[in-house]
Amino acid sequence: MTGPDYQGLLDDLEAEEAALDRVVADLNEVEWRTATPAAGWDVRDSLAHLAFSEDLARATLEDPSKFEAERDALLDAGEDALVGRGRSMPGAAVLEWWRDSRAAVQAGLRSLDGRDRLLWFAGPMSATSFATARLMETWAHGQDVRDALGEPPSVSGRLRHVADLGVRARPFAYRARGLPVPDAPVRVELGAPDGETWSWGDAAATAVVTGPALDFCLVVTQRRNPADTTLGVDGPAATEWIGIAQAFAGPPTDHRPPRSG
Repeated sequence: MTGPDYQGLLDDLEAEEAALDRVVADLNEVEWRTATPAAGWDVRDSLAHLAFSEDLARATLEDPSKFEAERDALLDAGEDALVGRGRSMPGAAVLEWWRDSRAAVQAGLRSLDGRDRLLWFAGPMSATSFATARLMETWAHGQDVRDALGEPPSVSGRLRHVADLGVRARPFAYRARGLPVPDAPVRVELGAPDGETWSWGDAAATAVVTGPALDFCLVVTQRRNPADTTLGVDGPAATEWIGIAQAFAGPPTDHRPPRSG
């Protein structure tokens, strides 16, 4: 993805960030401490994690060697490092941190071609994939914030980026667990917010995932258990994949327990 298409992706990333910003812009300190569905994290933690991730993204854009050092230190430090700095700050200060960091990353990404390569945790990736991952992470952690505050999900055509990443990450979900990647194809057909159908994979595949794009995105970002959605999952290959689907990098994690159970 180059030229206008890549810049359009960055426009979508900026719009998704702005949508979440509007949700948290006027929170008071009590609201910042509202627990989210992510165990042990409150709203402030979710934004601190996004800000911390943007700092890492800024490092790889500006000084790859600095990013490598910070990445290695993070892998040794464990999960607390993902939110630790934010826990010593008021919520409003965390919000300003996120705003500053994401603006710097946007500027850096806009100076690149979509095919340029950037270092990240699983290895080098294109600027296009990098920006898509930033959008996915913003949307996913934003969903935790929205759930905590009783706000509706962010539903727009930007979900296509999240869904596409979820489909393309199917092999990763297996490799992360030390499992062989299946040869069996899976067809994905999703109802888009505007009423169109988004599809991936062989139309002749016998393993098929169907349903609303929102539900699929909630599942592949592990914000909803598949049992709490209206996804149709037909065939062993589709059932196995959806049970472990994971659109984000890092160690394998399990779906949250079903809300109905």
